Amino acid sequence: MKIGHSEARSSIATADATSIHIRGRDLSKNLIGQISFTEFYFLSLTGELPTEIQRDFLDATLVAIAEHGLTPSVQASRMTYAAAPEALQGAVAAGILGCGSTVLGTAEAAGQVLKEGVERWHKEGGEHGPVALSQAKSVKASGRRFPGFGHPLHKPVDPRCESLLSMAEERGVAGDYCQYTRALQLAVDKVWGKHLVMNVSFAIPAVLLDVGFPVQSLKGIPILARTAGLLAHLYEEANKPIGFHMAHAGEQSIQYKK
Repeated sequence: MKIGHSEARSSIATADATSIHIRGRDLSKNLIGQISFTEFYFLSLTGELPTEIQRDFLDATLVAIAEHGLTPSVQASRMTYAAAPEALQGAVAAGILGCGSTVLGTAEAAGQVLKEGVERWHKEGGEHGPVALSQAKSVKASGRRFPGFGHPLHKPVDPRCESLLSMAEERGVAGDYCQYTRALQLAVDKVWGKHLVMNVSFAIPAVLLDVGFPVQSLKGIPILARTAGLLAHLYEEANKPIGFHMAHAGEQSIQYKK
C-alpha cells in the first residue's frame, strides 16, 4: 500500500562511476579541500553554501554543545563500548539514542517557541515584552516545562548562552530572535516567580534563526555535535577504559529491595 503523494526524488547527492555530486557540485573537483565540514553540512542541508556569518555561527553552536562531561549519553556510550569494543558504531548509537527531551533534545522545541513568539510579535506589533509574557503564562498554565529553561548545574547563567548571544550582538546579527530571547528570560522569571536559567538549547536556536538556519533542522545540531564528542570519549575508552567502573558504581549506588 502506497502512503503519501510526494514526488519520488532526492536533490542531495548522486554518484556514478567517475564522480559524486552534492547539491549539483562535484565533490572531488569543487568541494574536497575547498570547503570545511561545517560548510559541507550547511550545503547538504539547504542546497546553498553558507555565508561567512552563517558558517561562523553554525560552527559556534556545534562547539557550544559538543561536550558536557560524563553525561548519561556519554556513560551509555562508554559502557556499551566496554561491553562490545568491536562495535564502535553501536556505542555511538547508544549515546545518541539517549539524547532526548530531558537531556540535549530541546533545541527544536525552543526554536518552535521562538518562531511562534516572533511571528505573533510581528503580527500584533508594539513591544515584544507583552507577547513574551503571554507566551510564558500559557506554558506555565499548561503545566509543562518551558523548553530551553532550567539547568541542574549552571547558575545563575549558562555560560554558553552568554557567549553565543554576546557573539551575535558583537557581530551585528542579534535580530528579532535574539531580542525576543532576552525578553523571554525576563518573562519566564516573572511568571515562575524565580530565576530559571536559560540553557544553551535556547541560545542555539536564537542565534541560528537570526542568521537564517531552518527551524526544522535545529534538532540535528546537538546530534551532530555530540557525535563528535562521543567519538572522543570512545577513543579515550579504548585507551583508558572506565566503562566498567561506571557500571560498577551504578550498581553499588542502587539499593536492592524485594
